[in-house]
Amino acid sequence: MLLYTHPACLSHDPGAGHPECPARLEAVLHAVRAAYPALPWREAPPASRDALRRVHAPALLAEVLDGDNSGPRRLDEDTAMSAGSAEAALRAAGAGVAAVDAVMAGEGPQAFCAVRPPGHHATRGVAMGFCLFNSVAVAAAHAVHAHGLHRVAIADFDVHHGNGSQDIFAGDPRVMYLSSHQSPLYPNTGDPAERGVGNLANATLAPGADSKAFRAVWQDLLLPRLEDFRPQLLLVSAGFDGHRLDPLADLALEADDYRWLSAELAALAGRHAGGRLVSLLEGGYSLSALRACSVAHLQGLLDAA
Repeated sequence: MLLYTHPACLSHDPGAGHPECPARLEAVLHAVRAAYPALPWREAPPASRDALRRVHAPALLAEVLDGDNSGPRRLDEDTAMSAGSAEAALRAAGAGVAAVDAVMAGEGPQAFCAVRPPGHHATRGVAMGFCLFNSVAVAAAHAVHAHGLHRVAIADFDVHHGNGSQDIFAGDPRVMYLSSHQSPLYPNTGDPAERGVGNLANATLAPGADSKAFRAVWQDLLLPRLEDFRPQLLLVSAGFDGHRLDPLADLALEADDYRWLSAELAALAGRHAGGRLVSLLEGGYSLSALRACSVAHLQGLLDAA
């Protein structure tokens, strides 16, 4: 297991009281380092503009990277930038690219990118939902274009639907996007009828849904679709805001649910992708839940490796 992060990811400051705060990443880093002190950490490099342009419009790159970031700047009511935000977004996306290169080179079968801001809401042209660049999408496009893969999958268990990831790949059969998410809930996308070119699989969970419901949609719907796709590389949008303590959603999951699903995903990667799996941190806004769930996530990945 390779671990990627960068101090710059702590410098993105959306403002006082914002739930997507630096303390989120600090909680994950402290918990993972305490639980797995022997695992190696690597410094996330910045993503190149070429890597970003594969999935994002030039106007979005200009807005995030070339705007006046000397002070606080709001992109929408939920999404803000500070002086450190552009580098944080570059390092978050760069972590995914570097992790893909490392697992494809055989340096380790699995990687976890402990980075922020999250990314899966950022569409081709719009930063939204706390997200500036779509890091998992950048990683998927890099796997396709730089490594010649033609079956890359993104498994997204964040409580919110990854509308940006779906938007970017809905017409690209080389990338499958699978998501379980609460509905109704922001961003109010991800209906099961949204199937792209046969490469989308969405499963909705009603408010209050518990471990049994969560495991059922993955066991009965999403994992079989993923199995049929036979990914050459599995990417994970690892959001832990479905936990029962999370303040921004209404599911009732436990840390062990993330351990279970992570083990299932790692085992599937072992069957089809030579074990190659790259996970990137997405949401999760209870610090205590983040600590428990991030450790459970790695435990599941490592146990099945």
